[in-house]
Amino acid sequence: MTATDLFRLTGRPIVIGTGLLALDIVFSADDAMAPQFYAGGTCGNVLVILSYLGWKSYPVARLNEDAASGYVVKDLKRWAVQLDWAMTKPSCNTPIVVQRIKRNTDGKVSHHFKWTCPTCGAWLPGYAAIHARAAQAIIEAPKKPNVFFFDRVSRGAITLAKASAENGALVVFEPSSVGDTRLFQEAISYASVLKYSYERMPNVHGLCNTNRPLLEVQTLGPDGVRYRYHLPNQELKEWITIPAPHSSAIRDTAGAGDWFTAGIIQCLGQNGCDGLHSATREQILDALRFAQALSVWSCAFEGARGGMYLVDKKSFRANVREALSGREVVIVTSQRRQGRALHSWKCLSPYCGAKRAKDV
Repeated sequence: MTATDLFRLTGRPIVIGTGLLALDIVFSADDAMAPQFYAGGTCGNVLVILSYLGWKSYPVARLNEDAASGYVVKDLKRWAVQLDWAMTKPSCNTPIVVQRIKRNTDGKVSHHFKWTCPTCGAWLPGYAAIHARAAQAIIEAPKKPNVFFFDRVSRGAITLAKASAENGALVVFEPSSVGDTRLFQEAISYASVLKYSYERMPNVHGLCNTNRPLLEVQTLGPDGVRYRYHLPNQELKEWITIPAPHSSAIRDTAGAGDWFTAGIIQCLGQNGCDGLHSATREQILDALRFAQALSVWSCAFEGARGGMYLVDKKSFRANVREALSGREVVIVTSQRRQGRALHSWKCLSPYCGAKRAKDV
């Protein structure tokens, strides 16, 4: 299958997702650059990327009218993300994640996350799950998703996953930790696709013995990915590893996993769970390789979705085709870096005791 085929959509499929939707404040490795303000978090990134690829994306979150939510909503609107359920009740403070990209003397890049304000040191708001009542209202709405995505376990998320699965959606679960084992296993029972980092969660597959997902994907960092599946018409019990594509243009690896997830959904989720049920061995492999090509492209830019602000879609698709063919990806930026250029800014933490803005 060609890269053009993998980009093609049948109509405009719908994805609904819940989990971490946050304000990412990204400080560049270049100290002269102003911090960039993006809608982020795993769920936020996956849904924005899918909207960029042509999907109709609906995040389910509890954004309120604080300053951080203003940045998030502005960015979501820029990428045509649907906001129908982004402000479910009860609302709460928008999660904020401060990220600093550093480059050592050897040129090696590292990405650091902080949950405290860089100006005053106050704690920043964290994730708060949607309530089950809000989930029930979404279930009763006429919009039915082709895909439901979630990255955090909660009763509300499981309620949506169960209803989506019963309506034929492809349910994609990307956990960052196990937490409550009972809830985690219940979440897996509704997951069509389970994708997680082996480095962070090496023993998760042991929890899948009773309720095994149709497709299980482990990311292995620089060693690539491995996968296995349990489909109605075929089964792959042993892990198959796909090495990571080579790239010499890596500036930042944060967000690569979000692009990978979006690539899987793009290729296997347009027809709901039926698309995965009927997928051939070759189609699954094509989907994972396409997901890797998206990931390697994203690593050429700072920030989880930095390339979306700097490269037009024609160049983006050409770069992905290069990555799929094994050629070196040559990035040509056609737009100026976007974002709010500030020399100083007020602390966004609702817990801040400072009375005036401080320089970063």
